Amino acid sequence: MHAIAPDAVAAIRRFNRFHTRWVGALGGSLHGSGLSLTEARVLYELAQDDGWRAAEMAKALALDPAYLSRILQRFATRGWLGRSRSAADGRAWRLRLTAQGRAVFAALDQASDAEARSILARLAPVEQAALVGALDTAQQLLSGEAKASPKPLIRAHRAGDIGWVVAAHGRLYAEEYGWDESFEALVAEIAAKFLRDFKPGRERCFIAELDGTPAGSAFVVAADEETAQLRLVLVEARARGLGLGKALVREAIGFARAAGYRRMVLWTNDILHAARAIYIAEGFRLVGEERHRSFGRDLVGQNWELVL
Repeated sequence: MHAIAPDAVAAIRRFNRFHTRWVGALGGSLHGSGLSLTEARVLYELAQDDGWRAAEMAKALALDPAYLSRILQRFATRGWLGRSRSAADGRAWRLRLTAQGRAVFAALDQASDAEARSILARLAPVEQAALVGALDTAQQLLSGEAKASPKPLIRAHRAGDIGWVVAAHGRLYAEEYGWDESFEALVAEIAAKFLRDFKPGRERCFIAELDGTPAGSAFVVAADEETAQLRLVLVEARARGLGLGKALVREAIGFARAAGYRRMVLWTNDILHAARAIYIAEGFRLVGEERHRSFGRDLVGQNWELVL
């Protein structure tokens, strides 16, 4: 068992109170249907499958069998529910909604859909996406379901990406290395020059995207006619362990070769151990280093080179 923070307990209880009120669980008529939240859920399940048996449904919905039996009896009395003998087990009854029962469900389903749409209409598209992502994450965490492995992709930059590169570098290096704002200023200068002097076919910004949002970057810029420079290689903490750093560097090297460069150079600092390991693995060699005071820290800068 993991340690449990009191604030987390309070947060879950607070959300439970909000959610039960929000979905109408405290009232006795969901969307004015005259059905309680439990009755509406039973009706929903019956509409999805004509083969339910009462015992199976009670177990699936964690309902007391006697309580479920009373709900089913009310549905049958209203003409919403029919029963038939199970072909596999003559002692068991299969449950199915009648045409009248399906009509009742259709009206309830439309009302529920309309309510969801009215809620989403109040949110901007980016807020809708954030809400959907948060709900998916909550469901995955609370259910214990295994989360599907994210599938990152690497693409060329588009509008808005360069601003993200600057912000991500400033934030990440401040959080992980304590570098000051002068580093973010340097990144902004490099990024602005890339956009202002961009040379199609000779320069490229690669963006790694994970779950639909940027998670990494690598730039190839022209140092001279024969030399490409690798700059601004970064992978967000949430995307580490997926091989994105190596993939970005390999994309950059492949682009430089295809563009006709004869060598690639880069400048880094010796404390960036993960990045240096990638450069070494891809064949870069250290050609020089010097101590310097930058970004509010004493650092050792390194120059690396790769013959293409």
